[in-house]
Parts: sequence; structure tokens; C-alpha cells
Amino acid sequence: MHIGLGLPIDAPELLPDWARRADDSPFRTLGLLDRLVYDNPEPLVTLAALAGATRRIRVQTEVLLAPQHNTAVLAKQTATLDRLSGGRFTLGIGVGGREDDCRAAGIDPRRRGRRLDEQMAALRRVWAGEPYGEGAGPIGPGPATSGGPEVLFGGFAPAAIERVGRWGDGFLGASLPPQLMDRLFRDAEAAWQRWSRPGRPRLVAQVNAVLGPDPVVAEARRNLRGYYAFTGRADEVARGLLTTPERIRDAVTGFTGIGADEVMLYCWSSDPDQVERLADVVF
Repeated sequence: MHIGLGLPIDAPELLPDWARRADDSPFRTLGLLDRLVYDNPEPLVTLAALAGATRRIRVQTEVLLAPQHNTAVLAKQTATLDRLSGGRFTLGIGVGGREDDCRAAGIDPRRRGRRLDEQMAALRRVWAGEPYGEGAGPIGPGPATSGGPEVLFGGFAPAAIERVGRWGDGFLGASLPPQLMDRLFRDAEAAWQRWSRPGRPRLVAQVNAVLGPDPVVAEARRNLRGYYAFTGRADEVARGLLTTPERIRDAVTGFTGIGADEVMLYCWSSDPDQVERLADVVF
């Protein structure tokens, strides 16, 4: 089983240092979240820079809110990032849940799911080298990965799980402990079978984790509360932050036990020393 790192969002200028340190460690993947009306770096631009600063570690959106993006431009951006990274890009993708993001992007929040399905059909066409649509030919460059970059769907709704079988390569589950994530993993596998897909979906779990000193833990909790304020559960999420080696190792063991192929340890402190601290605990 692999372990990845979710990158902090409050100090983008530090992320190349994070990436280089992680590239020299056993971590497999660097993940970065997506929001529009928030003080976070744009993920595709940022991950392109980090891919250029590294040699082997994968880069992953976690998750990209695709309905807020122009579909043709997104097809070109993701293929380009996959090409420039040498096939090290994973497109974690979802619909998002913030109405202010939708308003800023100029999309109808009630059509997010239908729009994502339409986008996936177009992305798969473009990545396969086919014309974009009526009156529009192919959009290059072609991705390094045959058929397009790996696609993981995130979310909790049945429609999100169904997209794993219809369009995806796997499922990315966040913010749930292993005993609750188990059901979503099994649902993703069932969707895979309904669509008669060969093999099995890749299953990825995300958990919030940080290791002291106390000011670093306090910063992480503060950032978590700010990001999740809109949910009404910000304090609960902050209390769920894993802050000891024992709890982090237990979470990794728990997710391994339900079949996770990778666990993403999402950091909410800008302290780059988290890379070595977490590596010492999990490897």
C-alpha cells in the first residue's frame, strides 16, 4: 500500500520545498485541493510547477471541481500536465458543494452532476485523440498516459460512486474513519462491477494529520476550521485531526484493512518539516 501527502494551501511559495523533500522520501503522491472563492493556489498551475521541480513523485488534484472549469480548456490542461509530468498526474475530480464557487464560475449549482457527466464524456474523447465535438476537431497535446490521466472520483452521493464505474479508474474517499469508509469502498467496487469493468477500482483514502510542536498543530486546526466553516462542522473536523504517531499509524492500518491502495495524509500546516516527521512515522 502507498502513502501520499496532501499539501497545505496557506503558503504556496513553500510548496516547491515540500515537493522536493517529498520527492526524496518514500511518499508516492502529492495532492492539492481545489476551491475558487478561497485563498488557495489554483491546483493545475501549482501541480505543473511541482511536477517540474520533482523527478518521480506523482501529483494529484484532490479534488478538482470540474463543473467550474471550461471543458475544452480542462481537457487541454490535464493532457498537458500529464504529458509534462511524464504520466505522473492523477485527476481527482468531483462536483463541489459551495454555491459561492458556482456563482463566481457562472454555473448553475443544480446542474453540477449533469455537467460533470457531460464533461467526462468530452474529456475521454479528447484524451483518445477524437474530435471535441460538432464543428471542433481534436484538442492536443495527447496525454502521456494512454486514454488520459488516471481519474479518481471523490464524493459521498450515490451518483459520485456510480461515476467510478462509468468513467473512472478509482475512488477517493475523505473525512471518514475506516469503519465508515468501508461502505463507500464496497459501493465503489459494486459500481465497477455493474459497468462490467475489468479488474478492480483503485481505492484511496484521505485523512487529516499533522505532527507537533504545539504551534504547528494549532495552525493546522485553525486552517481546518477556516476551510470547513461553511459546513457547520468545523470544530468536529478540527477535533478529528490526527496529531500523534499512534493515531496516524492506526489510521493507515485501518484503511489498509478495508482495501485502500493508498492513504493520503492531508497536512494543514505550512511547516515543510511535516514531510520528514510524517515519513518517520509511516515508513
